[in-house]
Amino acid sequence: MAIEEMKVKDAFRITPSHIPDNRGHFFEAWRLSELSAASGQTFAVRQVNYSISKRNTLRGIHGTTLPPGQAKLVTCVRGAALDVVVDLRVGSPTFGMFDTTLQEAGSGIGVYLADGLGHAFLALTDDTCMNYLCSEEYVHGTMVDIQALDPAIGIPWDTSEPFIRSPKDAAAPTLSEAVAAGLLPTYEQAKASYGTPVLS
Repeated sequence: MAIEEMKVKDAFRITPSHIPDNRGHFFEAWRLSELSAASGQTFAVRQVNYSISKRNTLRGIHGTTLPPGQAKLVTCVRGAALDVVVDLRVGSPTFGMFDTTLQEAGSGIGVYLADGLGHAFLALTDDTCMNYLCSEEYVHGTMVDIQALDPAIGIPWDTSEPFIRSPKDAAAPTLSEAVAAGLLPTYEQAKASYGTPVLS
């Protein structure tokens, strides 16, 4: 597999190598030792989530307060999505920057997001299913919501159709409003949460 750091610091794109044969194909989606070596972080899975979305559903931008934090490894397991990572860590060298990944079920491509990074995606097909491996169990009241249509972030969603969104996502504050309200973690808080990588 290939693991590359994205434009957003501490976010990594994982592209598996497929092994085809007469039955179909096989791939190793990710391996803890390789992800830890590439990211310099530890990643223990404590919760697994799925979301199922209609075409043109826009979810996010979602992050988590620190503590408790919640690193994620996100993969599309059915359909296709434009997956987006946004740096929400105040003081980070890539604060406010984003990067995109086309995730299609057959590709097996995954995106790892460290604590303090935000996640969003646009479902490109009906019945798009996304899988989230999470480093922490969800704690009510710790989610951070940022406006996915914030022009200051400038994510190119590239669709003229109306989005399907939750009322909470549609009403989310802009990045600058979230900074002013003290809702976002700092880069130093995030780095302190990354722990010692597991290399074997």
